[in-house]
Amino acid sequence: MTLEALGWNAAFEEEFAPYRTQGWKPARLIRDNKITYGALLEGGEELEVTMSGKIYHDAETDAELPAVGDWVALEHGGGDGETMIRARLTRQTCLSRKMSGRSTEEQVIAANVSVVVVVTDAGADLSLRRMERYFAIIGKSGAKAVVLVNKSDLFPDQKNQEAANSIRALNPKADVHITSAEKGTSLKVLRQYLKRGVSMTLVGSSGVGKSSVTNYLVGEDFQWTNEVNETTGKGRHSTTARELIVLPGGGILIDNPGIREVHMWTDETTLRERFSDIEDLASQCKFHDCKHGTDAGCAIRVAVAAGKMDAARFEGYRKLEEEIEKLRASRKKRQMTGDRHIRRAQQSKSQKYAERSDPDREYERFRK
Repeated sequence: MTLEALGWNAAFEEEFAPYRTQGWKPARLIRDNKITYGALLEGGEELEVTMSGKIYHDAETDAELPAVGDWVALEHGGGDGETMIRARLTRQTCLSRKMSGRSTEEQVIAANVSVVVVVTDAGADLSLRRMERYFAIIGKSGAKAVVLVNKSDLFPDQKNQEAANSIRALNPKADVHITSAEKGTSLKVLRQYLKRGVSMTLVGSSGVGKSSVTNYLVGEDFQWTNEVNETTGKGRHSTTARELIVLPGGGILIDNPGIREVHMWTDETTLRERFSDIEDLASQCKFHDCKHGTDAGCAIRVAVAAGKMDAARFEGYRKLEEEIEKLRASRKKRQMTGDRHIRRAQQSKSQKYAERSDPDREYERFRK
């Protein structure tokens, strides 16, 4: 197995050149074991490796720590010594979201992937608002967006087509395919994306058939799947950990646990691009600071009333905009709090140093 088959390219080679002089070896992370990582080297050698303390302390956030899909520089311990990750190469793409809950931290879903496949179905799992969120974070990552309207054997053809068309309307640049992991044959459309060295990741809710898609691509029961629940139409199995898999037919797959909530980790620029139709309408409003509510001369409200703008899509845009603004405010507040703690620590340190340097204080301390 060559490095190129694992996704290595000229840019990685150039960045890695200084590390070669130190005798370090390039490897791609295929598994995160919480304390250690699984790493794949040239020739197919797989090692369990440990992150060096320097990488941990230099990282300002958890998102800067090594993640599945990253390329790293390894130093072999030799004998019984540990093999250490000494450096992480710059990510060429990065799919990430905000961690769930009240956290303002970024969570890396997959690093260095060229294609992101969102798996959904035409039934209860289909949510256009959630799909907009997927398209937003995929757009931010720089990867190609592909959508599978899976489990088509469970729904009428018309319903599958309507679901596919509604998704295409959200993002004309995305490739949307109607598939059935149960039938298998329709999944052949994924092979066109899996060229040598190309990395793909699967995302979507639990139970929509991601594990069955993985099994099809790998060519064996890599992920165990249970029978489909007759009521919900969902399989009971769900992936529990991220893992990078080199596919026998070429290409690389990163399988992910089911994502219940797609918390935004993007910026205003990406949001504007994703909703350019709304931005164009907003520019036609009478007032530049129009809130698109009861303001006079609101072009968006007129478009919604005339049926030219989907009210649900606009409401989804408003919610995403509010969420990004809250994330920005939370991060700023956290940074200010951190800066305040640092200043206090520095002041305390300076005060203690001044006291130690004051002869009168030293004399009084000696007398006591």
